[in-house]
Amino acid sequence: MANDRTNSSDYTGPLRRLLLAVLILLLGATFLLWRIDSPRVERFRAQITDRLVPNLDWAMAPVTGTINLLRDFQSYQRLAEQNQELRSELRQMQAWKEAALQLEQENARLLDLNKVRLDPRLTFITGVVLADSGSPFRQSVLLNVGSRDGLIDGWATMDGIGLVGRISGVAENTARVILLTDASSRIPAVIQPSGQRAIVAGDNSAAPPIDFLENPDLVRPGDRVISSGDGGVFPAGLLIGQVAADPGGRLRVRLAADYERLEFLRVLRHYGTENVTDTARIITPEGPLAEAQEVVNE
Repeated sequence: MANDRTNSSDYTGPLRRLLLAVLILLLGATFLLWRIDSPRVERFRAQITDRLVPNLDWAMAPVTGTINLLRDFQSYQRLAEQNQELRSELRQMQAWKEAALQLEQENARLLDLNKVRLDPRLTFITGVVLADSGSPFRQSVLLNVGSRDGLIDGWATMDGIGLVGRISGVAENTARVILLTDASSRIPAVIQPSGQRAIVAGDNSAAPPIDFLENPDLVRPGDRVISSGDGGVFPAGLLIGQVAADPGGRLRVRLAADYERLEFLRVLRHYGTENVTDTARIITPEGPLAEAQEVVNE
């Protein structure tokens, strides 16, 4: 047994070396054959290629199948991404549809009210924003109009689209405007189309929260927020913004005014509502209601 193993090992080593030498010679010959630039060698290479390449289709079949499988998977992945994009666009279109329905209803109501005459006393004066407070705890801007222009504390200011704040402090040539985002700002508002009344309270953030809402279930993101005119400080119907919900679920107002570019502000001249001087005798004991009651008693 030992002799057989010795004899096999004696033959195996030289055989391996012989095969390795033959393989190296074949590879060297192939390399030289492919490097020789001669018409005869070129024809010989073409004949070898014609003979070998068609017979290697079976060896290329797994590679070709794998490539096709990868391409099909990539195509399926692209189809899945397009499907997700289409679903997202469908949700956006549904939201736009709901917004369009709300605008259609609002347009119908405005068409019914198109003959309403606005208060002719409600005029405005335009001022240039000189500077802002630059403080995170007090948000205000300074205008180049003041008491010489007839400004009064409490008047509303707008940027042409939405409500910005109110006059708080008037000098001869300048006036200070407290923005809606300031922590001291409290604006009575009405949310349309539900008609819910609330208070837009500033908290030094870009979107002030909505407080004291009567029925939150009737309010949805996207509803318009306008001034209610309660208290007689602001005129009614001034656009404040739209309802939005923060990540915590609290309702806030996305302001319509562009606070990033406050260059000019309109100061609305609003002298408030007239005080009632008549005591309305109908509700007093000496009024007609008391006389009618005496007649009934008789």
